[in-house]
Order: sequence, then C-alpha cells, then structure tokens
Amino acid sequence: MNRGFYTIMAAQFFSSLADNALLIAAIALLIETQAPEWMRPLLKLFFTVSYVALAPFVGAFADSMPKGRVMFITNLVKVVGCAMMFWSVHPLAAYAVVGFGAAAYSPAKYGILTELLPSEKLVAANGWIEGTTVGSIILGTALGGALIDPKVSGWLLSFEIPGVNTGVDTAAEAAIVVVAVVYAIAAAFNLKVPDTGAHYPHQERNPWFLVKDFAHCLKKLWGDSLGQISLAVTTLFWGAGATLQFIILKWAEVQLGMALSSAAKLQGVVAIGIAIGAVLAARFVSLRGSLSVLRVGIAMGLLVPLMTFISSLNWAYPLLIIVGGLAGFFVVPMNALLQHRGHLLMSAGHSIAVQNFNENLSVLLMLGLYSLLIQANLSVNIVIWMFGLFIAAAMTLVLKRHQMNQAKFDSVSLIGKHAP
Repeated sequence: MNRGFYTIMAAQFFSSLADNALLIAAIALLIETQAPEWMRPLLKLFFTVSYVALAPFVGAFADSMPKGRVMFITNLVKVVGCAMMFWSVHPLAAYAVVGFGAAAYSPAKYGILTELLPSEKLVAANGWIEGTTVGSIILGTALGGALIDPKVSGWLLSFEIPGVNTGVDTAAEAAIVVVAVVYAIAAAFNLKVPDTGAHYPHQERNPWFLVKDFAHCLKKLWGDSLGQISLAVTTLFWGAGATLQFIILKWAEVQLGMALSSAAKLQGVVAIGIAIGAVLAARFVSLRGSLSVLRVGIAMGLLVPLMTFISSLNWAYPLLIIVGGLAGFFVVPMNALLQHRGHLLMSAGHSIAVQNFNENLSVLLMLGLYSLLIQANLSVNIVIWMFGLFIAAAMTLVLKRHQMNQAKFDSVSLIGKHAP
C-alpha cells in the first residue's frame, strides 16, 4: 500500500471516530431533554435518510473533482451539523445534517480505492479500511461514553475562559465540543489525500438526468450476477448492523443492568470482533474466493439469539466478539467484490452511490421497524430472536440465488472482467 492509502485511512478514522462519538452524545442530549425512548433509534434513521435521498447526485459530485477535495468539503458539512446540535437545534435535525455530509463523503472515500489500487489489492485494502473504521467505532463509542460519564464531563465543564460565556452547561454539550475538534482533525487529513489523476467525463448537473442515470446504474448493478449477490449481502449487513447498535444498548440496559455510558462500550466489543474478522478476511480470502463466505453470514444470524440466554459480562464479551468476527469476515470480501464489479460496470463514484442507496434504504427500513417494535413495548429478547432468524433466513436466500446463478453459468469467472 502506498502513502496516499494510509492518509485516506487516517482521514476515515477520525471522521468515523467523530460520527460514532456524536451518536452517543446525541442520545445523551435526548435523555437530558427527556425525549421519548423511541426517538433514539430515529437518530440513526435521520442520519441515513440523506444517503437515500441524495444517492442520484452524490456519485456525480464525487466524480466531479479530486476525491480528497470532496472529502474535505463534506467533512466541513459534518462540522456544521455538529455545531447545530450545540446551538440547541433538535438533535434529530442536527444529526440529519451530519448524515448529509456523510452521504456525500462516502462515494469519495470508497471510490478513491479503485482509482488508487489494482483490483488484486481491493480485498486487503477493504480489510484495512474496515479495520480502521471498526477501530474508530470502538474508540468512538468508548469516547462518547467516556465524555458523558459524570467524572469526565464534570472535569470538562470545570474549564472556563475568563470573561467568555462558552454556553457549555451540560455533559452532552461538552461532549459535542470535543467531537467538533475531532472532525477538524479529520478535515486536516482530508487536505493531504492525494489526487490520483483519475478523470471522468463531464458530470451532468441536471437533476432529472442524474436521477435517470442513477436508475440505470441501479438496474445495471442489480442485474449483474455478481453485483446482485454482493449488493444483497452488504445491503443486509448495514441495515442489520445499524439496528444491532440499538438492540445492544437496550439489551445491555434490560439484561445486564448497564447505564448508557457503560452499554456503549459493548458496541465497541462487537467492533473488536468485526476488526478481527476483517483482518482475517484480508489475509485469507482472495477476490475470486469472496463468494465462499456466504455461509458465514448464516452462522452469524443463528448465533445472535444466544444473547437472550446471557446475563453476565463474562459470557457477553466472547459472544459479541464472535458475532462481530463472523460479520467482519463475510462483509469485507463482499464489499471488495461489489466495489470491483461496480467499478467495471460504471464509474467508482456512481457504483458507491448505488451501494449507499441500497444499504441505507435497508437501514431506514430496519430502524423504522425497530422503533415501531420498541414503541409497541415488545420484549427486547423477542426482538433479538426475530432479528437473528431474519438475518439467517435472508442470507440463506442470497446463497440459494448465487447457486442458481452458478447453475446457469460460472458467474465467478466474471471477476476481473467487464459484463458480457
């Protein structure tokens, strides 16, 4: 890997670190304002709605200029959203602005990999990027939990600037200020991301044309025998992953009696598992062998219901690490395959935009359903069983579809080739 790749990893690490710390701070802000509990998963829903709404446009934006510049501009949008939360804008609306920046950031972040690296390095690169992202999730959730801890927040609130009223009066507000600083660090790394020299045809600005072009790309990727499998898996994974974040917080509260600041650390435990799985996948799974990991996704879904039998951290930690490890091991090769296939069928930015649209539509639907289940006062253990069995069943259907494709012709042979 070259130096530019490591700069991209650093930029992604700090940006994702801030995103995850801000989520915990936003939840704390909702608790401070005595907002109803069902609003908490809606934070993630408001964050991801931009990925769906802006999908036809962000691909063209990412391909319209060097991707390092795109990452810098969109990271500044995240800073604005963070500031809005501090300025007493409703957390849902402010976090939606952060999501707006993240939606435009993502096609540049992943699209630059296909510009910078050869196809045979994409699985390894994705392993490193996912490992870095997971590291940021671990530290971000831990940072968010630490910042709202009474001892740490009390220390932060004790700082005063003579003659200046900072307006920082609560633990959540103090946490948001720290998160804004982390976003600024990410922006500094964005400025150092190299220009790969990749240039695309002039990008249209007509909204109607962009929507039609996006619909064409969407149809093309879903119609490809390899694209549809990898897209189905990553779509399912991100919807499930976003929902699992909130399920774990609720499960930790009900089953383990943990407060938010402590429960946030369990998300980090899952992230450790994902990092381990991502590294193992990068080491042992080639791009051509990426489809061999589909059964791992089924196993992950079947393990999730075991959470309902656990009431001790001694058992919770290893189970969550294993679940995360299986998730990381099967999603990293699928992500690399999807990037590679999408890059062959269309431009890097457009293929990532299609991926983001599907993945975040899944997030919206699954979080919306989870919010309804919580509002209906359904037991968290019942929700966990429903969640795990759904993942296992969906992954089984994806595997069957791949087997049907293989029965018609060797779709794996398409790896590295343009669509026939």
